[in-house]
Amino acid sequence: MSLKIVVLAKQVPDTRNVGKDAMTAEGTVNRAALPAIFNPEDLNALEQALRLKDQNPGSTVGVLTMGPPRAGEIIRQGLYRGADTGWLLTDRKFAGADTLATSYALATAIKKIGDVDVILGGRQAIDGDTAQVGPQVAQKLGLNQVTYAEEILKIEDGKATIRRHIDGGVETVEAPLPVLITVNGSAAPARPCNAKLVMKYKYATCPMERKGDEPWAALYEERPYLTLNQWSVADVDGDDAQCGLSGSPTKVKAVQNIVFQAKESKTLTGSDADVKGLVEELLNEKIIG
Repeated sequence: MSLKIVVLAKQVPDTRNVGKDAMTAEGTVNRAALPAIFNPEDLNALEQALRLKDQNPGSTVGVLTMGPPRAGEIIRQGLYRGADTGWLLTDRKFAGADTLATSYALATAIKKIGDVDVILGGRQAIDGDTAQVGPQVAQKLGLNQVTYAEEILKIEDGKATIRRHIDGGVETVEAPLPVLITVNGSAAPARPCNAKLVMKYKYATCPMERKGDEPWAALYEERPYLTLNQWSVADVDGDDAQCGLSGSPTKVKAVQNIVFQAKESKTLTGSDADVKGLVEELLNEKIIG
């Protein structure tokens, strides 16, 4: 059966490079000051979506993301790997959203997309670690949901068979479509970008990403697929009061940088005596044995 699949993906700050300017005075993430990457577990979800597309001829995969105009890169990364389309929710009214406001915006966009069979997303984003957005979207849309998925084994007869990793083991469950599934980082990694698709979509942009003086500007008239979908709050019939900061009851009161310092340190050489002494110490302290 052909499936209409939507992948929820997020552009997140690279947490390996967080500095003193990571937060604004209002307690929100200062995304402009941080390098951005494709949220890792969302890449696992994208791979599951592309596998479903391979297994079910006629299926389509779309990438839905919310963020500033530069988040269009997330859609391009999906297209490079085999996605068919994408939608960027970008509007100043979306800014500062917590999980409640984010899930509201995504749910309204999915309603606009319409007739979705499978929604996939990563278990959680590395800039929040809440694992709340996927389940909240499912609740707002009244969908069945399966969390902590490692593999979608098959979809047939209107049901998805999913293997999920839970505390204490692994279980296989069935869920009727439409269904929302969140995927663990232990699932299969995303396939590499396809060189032909990179060449096809490398100039694909949302209107707000364009400066207007690109040498390839004429291509946007000749190749409509290079213009990515860009939606505002009004475009998805959203309620301003439920978007962004105004729709976010979660407030960050303070941000602190914590530096861990070792109480004691030793410098050892590679001599036989030092190595022997270290092994004896570890044995005596029952650290190894």
